[in-house]
Amino acid sequence: MPKHGKKYRQANEGIDPNERLGVEDAVRQAIEKAFAKFDENVDIALNLGVQPKYSDQMVRGACSLPHGLGKDVRVAVFCKGEKQGEAKEAGADVVGAEDLVEQVQGGWLEFDKAIATPDMMAQVGKIGRILGPRGLMPNAKTGTVTFDVASAVKELKAGKVEFKVDKAGVLHAPLGKVSFGPDKILDNMRTLVDTVIRLKPATAKGTYLKAVAVSTTMGPGFKIDPGSVRKFVEG
Repeated sequence: MPKHGKKYRQANEGIDPNERLGVEDAVRQAIEKAFAKFDENVDIALNLGVQPKYSDQMVRGACSLPHGLGKDVRVAVFCKGEKQGEAKEAGADVVGAEDLVEQVQGGWLEFDKAIATPDMMAQVGKIGRILGPRGLMPNAKTGTVTFDVASAVKELKAGKVEFKVDKAGVLHAPLGKVSFGPDKILDNMRTLVDTVIRLKPATAKGTYLKAVAVSTTMGPGFKIDPGSVRKFVEG
């Protein structure tokens, strides 16, 4: 079994792995325990009471965080004609049609998010096996298959987060950087969790928010009382 490094072990000292904290306390401690020399990400994990193997219980969506993610997002847009000009003017990093599809087929993947107009999806589908496993495939449910490419580009550049529950029913998402401080991370968290709660499938039975935890890139995780999460979002 791999062993954690000295700094991680020091950061983990005094933490009760079974304790469930309030939202504010968990976020504050996660930030305080960050020890890397770089500006770590703050991430959230939500264990949802859904069965993703059933299509009507798949939780997938996107939301724009009020304080963004604190990083430069490289956006590629698959579109034709006048839409290419709109995408470039909105700040897209790379724009193209069949030529861009060929670039990706050749192994070029220097972008973080992808948008496509509906008329390009037949072409983009050819590289689905390349984009899909990397989370780069445009999808109408997350607003990345659209003719309104300008708005889509601006939203992604501003910190729009896409999320999808995994096979185990766990949803992972970023909340920003440690340098944001607790207040901005909490604002971003409220927006994201509120969105996830609103997307609860009608067919999901029992407890929806089963477990919640926050952590930084290198630091230990902090479990949160799911009841406090609901009060935090509603309050």
